[in-house]
Amino acid sequence: MGESCAEQDMCTSEQGNSSPEEAFFSMADMFLLSLIVGLLTYWFFFRKKKEETIEFTKIQPTVSSSVRESSFIEKMKKTGKNIVVFYGSQTGTGEEFANRLAKDAHRYGMRGMAADPEEFEMTDLSRLTEIENALAVFCMATYGEGDPTDNAQDFYDWLQETDIDLAGLKYAVFGLGNKTYEHFNAMGKYVDKRLEELGAERIFELGMGDDDGNLEEDFITWREQFWPAVCEHFGVEATGEDSSIRQYELVVHTDENMNKVYTGEMGRLKSYETQKPPFDAKNPFLANATVNRKLNEGGDRHFMHLELDITGSKIRYESGDHVAVYPANDAALVNKLGEILGADLETVISLNNLDEESNKKHPFPCPTTYRTALTYYLDITNPPRTNVLYELAQYATDSKEQENLRKMASSAQDGKALYLSWVVESRRNILAILEDIPSLRPPLDHLCELLPRLQARYYSIASSSKVHPNSIHVCAVLVEYETKTGRENKGVATNWLKNKQPSDNGHKSSVPMFVRKSQFRLPFKPSTPVIMIGPGTGIAPFMGFIQEREWLKQQGKDVGETVLYYGCRHEHEDFLYINELKRYHKEGVLTQLNVAFSRDQAHKVYVQHLLKNNKEMVWKLIHEDNAHIYVCGDARNMARDVQNIFYDIVEEYGKLDHAQAVDYIKKLMTKGRYSQDVWS
Repeated sequence: MGESCAEQDMCTSEQGNSSPEEAFFSMADMFLLSLIVGLLTYWFFFRKKKEETIEFTKIQPTVSSSVRESSFIEKMKKTGKNIVVFYGSQTGTGEEFANRLAKDAHRYGMRGMAADPEEFEMTDLSRLTEIENALAVFCMATYGEGDPTDNAQDFYDWLQETDIDLAGLKYAVFGLGNKTYEHFNAMGKYVDKRLEELGAERIFELGMGDDDGNLEEDFITWREQFWPAVCEHFGVEATGEDSSIRQYELVVHTDENMNKVYTGEMGRLKSYETQKPPFDAKNPFLANATVNRKLNEGGDRHFMHLELDITGSKIRYESGDHVAVYPANDAALVNKLGEILGADLETVISLNNLDEESNKKHPFPCPTTYRTALTYYLDITNPPRTNVLYELAQYATDSKEQENLRKMASSAQDGKALYLSWVVESRRNILAILEDIPSLRPPLDHLCELLPRLQARYYSIASSSKVHPNSIHVCAVLVEYETKTGRENKGVATNWLKNKQPSDNGHKSSVPMFVRKSQFRLPFKPSTPVIMIGPGTGIAPFMGFIQEREWLKQQGKDVGETVLYYGCRHEHEDFLYINELKRYHKEGVLTQLNVAFSRDQAHKVYVQHLLKNNKEMVWKLIHEDNAHIYVCGDARNMARDVQNIFYDIVEEYGKLDHAQAVDYIKKLMTKGRYSQDVWS
């Protein structure tokens, strides 16, 4: 206190007796004092900020957690798993097979997990040796013309670029393909070969499933030999435990806020109410159907042309791309399932994964109602696979019916034959099976766990974005047929699309959709000639191509010859886009319009016959004018027959033997001059 007063007095004395020099120093003192105070203040706040930054760093477990979760090795260690089954899946079958193999593992004293390569760091394959008796299995589907599935694209790119040492890695591959396609099981073959090149050890031969035959039987046959090979390699034995264990537990919500209940969304809750780009498989855009008209004038089939409005979506597409739509199951089928199982379809439920470490928390978006799950999320129209029958068998109260279900799910030859005839060839869906096996009444929640997801359906876009930037056109044929049991089966997507009628009463018919890019592209130079072959709905991408060639002509571009080979049954019944095609031909946009009417005469005439008739001109376009060839439609017969005609043309006019002609066409494919957009 006294010291303070003394300082005060001294200050007062200096201020009272100041000379100019003394005043200067006192100002300097004041400046220094201010500077010190300022520095102290700055230091105080800087220190606080720094401390806050350190504190922020301390509370970042969410980031490090997600980094940790991208390591399948860490996840396997944490959960005690030693088998990881990766899947490349476009329609869900590859994922389903992976889950079945992962579930099988516990019967051999091992523990498995299914994994999406898109969600994990695949460089960790080199670390799998850190886990005792570890094995990596790959269920890889081939999509399109030998391409990887969307979720396996990054894995495929990495395999092509990496020179990682995978010595010590034990692996096996099962491929899912279709023999009607040129590049049968290309992805499975590539993964199998590439892993070996990188030093990994194959413990069982490559399995190749053929969806044109019986994919389920191919998988079962491979699987029943695969597990004994695993047992022999790792020195383990089957435990004899039943693999019929639940993966999900049922939670019934009695007082759930309905605003938190999924109503058909594929990803984000309420995403159909508040749409946010970018739009993709997990975030589809709700496009309104502005046009839905019947294309054919007669016959017993229904061909339709739809136009989907994508205004404001920021969706971009090119001619040749595919539009994917998410359909809904027929309400009548859903109601019948509810009735036969005595279930209240409005019950709000969640199916929660019993494995808390799994990335897949639910089999479909939850919470939701049984009705929503059966309508938007689950496939109830395709014949169920054998694993579903195996799991359901326990609920059949009649011993003979239970025995038959188990028999069809077995690997015995008579069991496979029964499954093929009674389920596959008779096209029995789950409702038909429940109707024909009266004692089988499983709990609906277990059935929902077992049924595969309802998949998006892909259609070749029938328009050009140069002409229709805010609209995507679809050309489809209604699928309806009678099964061997006398039931009428209807295609899920086409029957759903048929009912998407534009309305003037304010009600909008919306279609959840997204665009998938394709390699089916017009030549870079408009002056390059094109030969398009597409009977039936195979005309779809060519409507886009022709529209674009017309637009290019209108822009003053030099457009090469545009040749179309189209086919249908009858000229006056199912000649699709007849008026448009005749106009394009009349105006010179189409330089040639060749149409095969297969049933307008005694003998069948198809597009390949017209190609053969014009073989000299076709050869000139290909060999001299460097034309690009495009084939769209049925893979099983048409595409193969067309390719054989091209072999014949090349042999005859190129003066080559058959092997050389085949090589000539393969080189065209490699150069992107022979493209196919086909389905079986």
